[in-house]
Amino acid sequence: VQLQASGGGSVRAGGSLRLSCAASGSIGSIHGMGWYRQAPAKDRELVAVVRTHGDTTYADSVKGRFTLTGDTAKNTVDLQMNNLKPEDTAVYYCWAYTFGNNWGQGTLVTVSS
Repeated sequence: VQLQASGGGSVRAGGSLRLSCAASGSIGSIHGMGWYRQAPAKDRELVAVVRTHGDTTYADSVKGRFTLTGDTAKNTVDLQMNNLKPEDTAVYYCWAYTFGNNWGQGTLVTVSS
């Protein structure tokens, strides 16, 4: 599975950004898609993921601010990020689960105060 991510950038606190990810290749084996992030000197952490049965999981820190939407026909997932905070600054990685983890290239999100 290949993952192509787009979006990201720099914004002031309170602003919004949208990340998009498109999967290609062995998409029939995908059991989940979503986004993780990694801030400087921190471990990579889950942001929001959706599984094939429709169950969506959000990190507590983004609940109510971020929304993950998927288009199964296009094999894409979008992450709408509203009311961004400086602590959301990180490299965001698109993720897809087949019989292992698949990662897209990271995209940097920078939120200034």
